[in-house]
Amino acid sequence: MGRRLAQRREQLGLTRQETAERAGTAPGYLQHLEEHPTAAPGTGVLIRLAGALETTAAELRGGGVDQPPGLGRAAPHPELAQLSAEECRARLSTHGVGRLAVSAPEGPTIVPVNYTVIDDAIVFRTAPGKSPARAVGTLVAFEVDHIDDALSRGWSVLVRGHARAVSDPDAVRRLQDQAYSSPWADGQRDLWVRIEIDSVSGRGITAAPSPAGGGE
Repeated sequence: MGRRLAQRREQLGLTRQETAERAGTAPGYLQHLEEHPTAAPGTGVLIRLAGALETTAAELRGGGVDQPPGLGRAAPHPELAQLSAEECRARLSTHGVGRLAVSAPEGPTIVPVNYTVIDDAIVFRTAPGKSPARAVGTLVAFEVDHIDDALSRGWSVLVRGHARAVSDPDAVRRLQDQAYSSPWADGQRDLWVRIEIDSVSGRGITAAPSPAGGGE
Protein backbone atom coordinates (compact mmCIF):
# COMPACT_ATOMS: atom_id res chain seq x y z
CA MET A 1 0.00 0.00 0.00
CA GLY A 2 2.89 2.34 0.70
CA ARG A 3 3.98 2.13 -2.93
CA ARG A 4 0.44 2.93 -4.08
CA LEU A 5 0.31 5.93 -1.76
CA ALA A 6 3.60 7.29 -3.06
CA GLN A 7 2.74 6.61 -6.70
CA ARG A 8 -0.66 8.30 -6.48
CA ARG A 9 0.81 11.27 -4.61
CA GLU A 10 3.46 11.71 -7.31
CA GLN A 11 0.84 11.41 -10.07
CA LEU A 12 -0.98 14.38 -8.54
CA GLY A 13 2.26 16.32 -8.07
CA LEU A 14 1.81 16.55 -4.30
CA THR A 15 4.52 16.64 -1.64
CA ARG A 16 4.20 14.61 1.54
CA GLN A 17 3.56 17.84 3.43
CA GLU A 18 0.71 18.81 1.10
CA THR A 19 -0.82 15.34 1.18
CA ALA A 20 -0.61 15.15 4.96
CA GLU A 21 -2.31 18.54 5.31
CA ARG A 22 -5.10 17.44 3.02
CA ALA A 23 -5.60 14.25 4.99
CA GLY A 24 -5.25 15.84 8.42
CA THR A 25 -2.29 13.69 9.46
CA ALA A 26 1.42 14.17 10.13
CA PRO A 27 3.97 14.16 7.27
CA GLY A 28 6.15 11.81 9.31
CA TYR A 29 3.32 9.30 9.61
CA LEU A 30 2.72 9.48 5.86
CA GLN A 31 6.42 8.81 5.29
CA HIS A 32 6.17 5.80 7.61
CA LEU A 33 3.22 4.44 5.62
CA GLU A 34 5.02 4.88 2.31
CA GLU A 35 8.29 3.31 3.41
CA HIS A 36 7.13 0.39 5.59
CA PRO A 37 5.28 -2.43 3.73
CA THR A 38 3.76 -3.78 6.94
CA ALA A 39 2.24 -0.45 8.02
CA ALA A 40 -1.54 -0.64 8.42
CA PRO A 41 -3.38 2.65 8.97
CA GLY A 42 -6.80 2.70 10.57
CA THR A 43 -9.92 2.92 8.44
CA GLY A 44 -10.46 6.60 9.22
CA VAL A 45 -6.92 7.57 8.20
CA LEU A 46 -7.14 5.47 5.06
CA ILE A 47 -10.40 7.13 4.00
CA ARG A 48 -8.92 10.59 4.59
CA LEU A 49 -5.82 9.67 2.58
CA ALA A 50 -7.99 8.35 -0.25
CA GLY A 51 -9.90 11.62 -0.30
CA ALA A 52 -6.71 13.66 -0.27
CA LEU A 53 -5.36 11.63 -3.18
CA GLU A 54 -8.64 11.71 -5.12
CA THR A 55 -9.01 7.93 -5.12
CA THR A 56 -10.65 5.24 -2.99
CA ALA A 57 -9.58 3.24 0.03
CA ALA A 58 -10.08 0.06 -2.00
CA GLU A 59 -7.68 1.32 -4.68
CA LEU A 60 -5.04 2.15 -2.09
CA ARG A 61 -5.40 -1.33 -0.60
CA GLY A 62 -5.09 -2.85 -4.06
CA GLY A 63 -8.44 -4.57 -3.69
CA GLY A 64 -9.53 -3.84 -7.23
CA VAL A 65 -6.32 -4.86 -9.00
CA ASP A 66 -7.67 -8.21 -10.22
CA GLN A 67 -11.23 -7.04 -10.93
CA PRO A 68 -12.55 -5.33 -14.06
CA PRO A 69 -13.89 -1.83 -13.33
CA GLY A 70 -17.59 -1.13 -13.42
CA LEU A 71 -18.94 -3.96 -11.23
CA GLY A 72 -20.43 -1.54 -8.72
CA ARG A 73 -24.12 -0.71 -8.75
CA ALA A 74 -25.35 2.60 -10.13
CA ALA A 75 -25.71 5.50 -7.70
CA PRO A 76 -29.25 6.34 -6.50
CA HIS A 77 -29.37 9.64 -8.42
CA PRO A 78 -26.77 9.58 -11.22
CA GLU A 79 -26.08 12.59 -13.42
CA LEU A 80 -24.43 12.43 -16.85
CA ALA A 81 -22.63 15.62 -17.80
CA GLN A 82 -20.64 16.70 -20.84
CA LEU A 83 -17.02 17.64 -20.21
CA SER A 84 -15.59 20.79 -21.72
CA ALA A 85 -12.63 20.60 -24.08
CA GLU A 86 -10.39 21.94 -21.29
CA GLU A 87 -11.64 19.27 -18.87
CA CYS A 88 -11.08 16.58 -21.49
CA ARG A 89 -7.50 17.66 -22.08
CA ALA A 90 -6.82 17.83 -18.34
CA ARG A 91 -7.98 14.23 -17.94
CA LEU A 92 -6.01 13.06 -20.95
CA SER A 93 -2.82 14.40 -19.39
CA THR A 94 -3.31 12.36 -16.18
CA HIS A 95 -3.34 8.94 -17.80
CA GLY A 96 -0.75 6.52 -19.10
CA VAL A 97 -2.91 3.83 -20.75
CA GLY A 98 -5.57 4.43 -23.38
CA ARG A 99 -7.51 2.43 -25.97
CA LEU A 100 -6.74 2.84 -29.66
CA ALA A 101 -9.35 1.92 -32.28
CA VAL A 102 -7.93 0.97 -35.69
CA SER A 103 -9.11 -0.80 -38.83
CA ALA A 104 -7.69 -4.27 -39.42
CA PRO A 105 -8.22 -6.89 -42.16
CA GLU A 106 -10.36 -8.92 -39.75
CA GLY A 107 -12.42 -5.86 -38.78
CA PRO A 108 -12.33 -2.99 -36.27
CA THR A 109 -9.80 -3.57 -33.50
CA ILE A 110 -9.31 -1.90 -30.13
CA VAL A 111 -5.96 -2.25 -28.36
CA PRO A 112 -4.50 -0.67 -25.20
CA VAL A 113 -1.38 1.46 -25.53
CA ASN A 114 0.85 3.31 -23.09
CA TYR A 115 0.75 6.94 -24.12
CA THR A 116 1.87 10.46 -23.27
CA VAL A 117 0.37 13.83 -24.21
CA ILE A 118 3.05 16.04 -25.80
CA ASP A 119 2.30 19.34 -27.54
CA ASP A 120 -1.45 18.62 -27.45
CA ALA A 121 -1.04 15.31 -29.28
CA ILE A 122 -1.31 11.65 -28.23
CA VAL A 123 2.07 9.95 -28.56
CA PHE A 124 2.93 6.26 -28.15
CA ARG A 125 5.52 3.68 -29.18
CA THR A 126 4.90 0.40 -30.94
CA ALA A 127 6.59 -1.97 -33.38
CA PRO A 128 6.04 -2.32 -37.13
CA GLY A 129 3.51 -5.04 -37.84
CA LYS A 130 1.78 -4.74 -34.47
CA SER A 131 -1.88 -3.72 -34.26
CA PRO A 132 -1.18 -0.14 -33.05
CA ALA A 133 1.07 0.42 -36.08
CA ARG A 134 -1.99 0.09 -38.33
CA ALA A 135 -3.02 3.53 -37.10
CA VAL A 136 -0.30 5.23 -39.16
CA GLY A 137 -1.75 7.23 -42.03
CA THR A 138 -5.37 6.78 -40.93
CA LEU A 139 -8.09 8.53 -38.99
CA VAL A 140 -8.36 6.83 -35.59
CA ALA A 141 -10.26 7.02 -32.32
CA PHE A 142 -8.50 7.05 -28.96
CA GLU A 143 -10.23 6.72 -25.56
CA VAL A 144 -9.29 6.97 -21.91
CA ASP A 145 -11.56 6.56 -18.89
CA HIS A 146 -11.67 6.26 -15.13
CA ILE A 147 -14.21 4.33 -13.07
CA ASP A 148 -14.73 4.56 -9.30
CA ASP A 149 -16.81 1.56 -8.23
CA ALA A 150 -17.00 2.67 -4.61
CA LEU A 151 -18.71 5.97 -5.46
CA SER A 152 -20.40 4.80 -8.70
CA ARG A 153 -18.90 7.55 -10.74
CA GLY A 154 -16.50 7.89 -13.64
CA TRP A 155 -15.64 9.66 -16.86
CA SER A 156 -14.45 8.96 -20.39
CA VAL A 157 -12.71 11.08 -23.01
CA LEU A 158 -12.78 10.35 -26.74
CA VAL A 159 -10.26 11.74 -29.24
CA ARG A 160 -10.49 11.54 -33.00
CA GLY A 161 -7.50 12.44 -35.12
CA HIS A 162 -5.03 11.50 -37.80
CA ALA A 163 -2.09 9.31 -36.85
CA ARG A 164 1.35 9.57 -38.39
CA ALA A 165 4.73 8.00 -37.81
CA VAL A 166 7.45 10.22 -36.34
CA SER A 167 10.72 9.52 -38.13
CA ASP A 168 12.75 12.74 -37.90
CA PRO A 169 15.70 11.94 -35.59
CA ASP A 170 15.46 15.23 -33.70
CA ALA A 171 11.71 14.80 -33.18
CA VAL A 172 12.24 11.22 -31.98
CA ARG A 173 14.90 12.31 -29.48
CA ARG A 174 12.55 15.00 -28.20
CA LEU A 175 9.78 12.45 -27.67
CA GLN A 176 12.19 10.11 -25.91
CA ASP A 177 13.14 12.92 -23.54
CA GLN A 178 9.58 14.05 -22.80
CA ALA A 179 7.57 10.82 -22.79
CA TYR A 180 6.87 9.60 -19.27
CA SER A 181 5.04 6.42 -20.24
CA SER A 182 6.92 3.58 -21.95
CA PRO A 183 5.40 0.38 -23.40
CA TRP A 184 4.65 -2.32 -20.84
CA ALA A 185 4.78 -5.01 -23.53
CA ASP A 186 8.08 -6.74 -24.23
CA GLY A 187 10.13 -6.57 -27.38
CA GLN A 188 11.68 -3.75 -29.38
CA ARG A 189 9.18 -0.94 -29.90
CA ASP A 190 10.90 1.91 -31.68
CA LEU A 191 8.08 3.15 -33.94
CA TRP A 192 6.78 6.45 -32.59
CA VAL A 193 3.20 7.34 -33.53
CA ARG A 194 1.63 10.74 -33.04
CA ILE A 195 -2.14 11.36 -33.11
CA GLU A 196 -3.05 14.95 -33.87
CA ILE A 197 -6.26 15.84 -32.02
CA ASP A 198 -8.94 16.85 -34.52
CA SER A 199 -11.77 16.64 -31.99
CA VAL A 200 -12.15 15.77 -28.33
CA SER A 201 -15.25 15.09 -26.26
CA GLY A 202 -16.01 13.58 -22.91
CA ARG A 203 -18.69 12.68 -20.41
CA GLY A 204 -18.74 12.16 -16.68
CA ILE A 205 -21.13 10.38 -14.33
CA THR A 206 -21.56 11.70 -10.80
CA ALA A 207 -23.99 10.98 -7.99
CA ALA A 208 -26.40 13.91 -7.59
CA PRO A 209 -27.63 14.91 -4.12
CA SER A 210 -30.79 13.16 -3.02
CA PRO A 211 -33.97 15.16 -3.72
CA ALA A 212 -35.15 17.26 -0.80
CA GLY A 213 -37.24 15.20 1.52
CA GLY A 214 -36.44 12.06 -0.41
CA GLY A 215 -34.67 10.17 2.34
CA GLU A 216 -34.47 6.42 2.13
